[in-house]
Amino acid sequence: MNKRKIINDPVHGFITVPDELIYDLIQHPWFQRLRRIHQLGLSHLVYPGALHTRFNHALGAMHLMGKAIHVLRSKGHTISPEEAEAAHLAILLHDIGHGPFSHALEKTILTNAHHEEVSLRFMHRLNEQFEGRLSLALEIFTGSYPKQFLHQLVSSQLDVDRLDYLTRDSYFTGVHEGVIGYDRLIEMMDVVDDQLVIEHKGIYSVEKFIIARRVMYWQVYLHKTVICAEQMLIKTLNRARYLAKSGIQLFATPALQFFLYRDITLRDFDEQPAILEQYARLDDHDVYIALKEWQYAEDKVLSFLSRSIINRDLFRIELDSEPITAQRIADVTAQVQQSFGITDAFDLQYFVFNDVTTNSAYNLDANNIHIKYRTGKILDVASASDNLNLAALAGTVVKHYICYPKET
Repeated sequence: MNKRKIINDPVHGFITVPDELIYDLIQHPWFQRLRRIHQLGLSHLVYPGALHTRFNHALGAMHLMGKAIHVLRSKGHTISPEEAEAAHLAILLHDIGHGPFSHALEKTILTNAHHEEVSLRFMHRLNEQFEGRLSLALEIFTGSYPKQFLHQLVSSQLDVDRLDYLTRDSYFTGVHEGVIGYDRLIEMMDVVDDQLVIEHKGIYSVEKFIIARRVMYWQVYLHKTVICAEQMLIKTLNRARYLAKSGIQLFATPALQFFLYRDITLRDFDEQPAILEQYARLDDHDVYIALKEWQYAEDKVLSFLSRSIINRDLFRIELDSEPITAQRIADVTAQVQQSFGITDAFDLQYFVFNDVTTNSAYNLDANNIHIKYRTGKILDVASASDNLNLAALAGTVVKHYICYPKET
């Protein structure tokens, strides 16, 4: 069977599957599951075109890894065929642990389990199934392999993961301010003292990358309506969990039901291998099917929240750089209580909720982006740039919000 397939990608054009092992992993049911998980969760409620998947993104990141390896080899850096394959595998599988609506699931269905930790467990299990052929990929993924620049291509502040998702997400949302020159950034890559660097003539592309990342976060990923929709989903799943723990039988697919009625931690994944199999059955469809049915649940809170998400009748959100005052929260709570006739104070948390969201376009403290001058001097991009706003982008932006029903 011919496994050197070519995939037509709307962002990068033709993507070639490099070898048979990678093809076999793409065909694995656990990887195919990523076709059923949206890359941007509920962002399509704001940007209707944002329906691309984790599957699309993983293939795109793998494609860019191949480009980066080609560039680094052309500049005299030794990357063996085994290392190249492992780097492709590491980035291909980096998101395999994502659950449906990633961050909402991590905060509700699982207990303190980040998707990267779940991805690592998937990779270990796949390594067993493929008789150790993913061992080198695991070392690169975890950063334990001696060549650190290979890990930085997978996970850093200028990795191929970010290069693909910024390009892909801006394409499918139509937010053109997020477009980056990923081709030039890859062409400018080099390695000095085992650290990934960017040649000085690529500094303006790095500046554009950082600014584009900031725009995409506040205009797409942390768009106020997206924040509200995701928080509503979290509240819905929390309510379902509360009812499940109270002994109430809820409609759910077998996979979702398994997690609704249990408290699952990372230790459980390690001690009970069957849990990973159950997790591999979960995707966006499980949650959507549940929401469609929960609209008609006897529990009025679960019914209201589910119906609001399904019909895109989302809550109002107030977003501010200043903290929401206690008086404002009290006023909104009293209005909601009166409008909806809520007598149980416990139920109010599902109708009025406030929190903060933060983002930093560039982190000065970890995995810095380094610029290499012709003289051999290496500087952090914030120091090398003549853009005075770049250092300011390293600061963390904090925004406060409160959400409540529009009928209030």
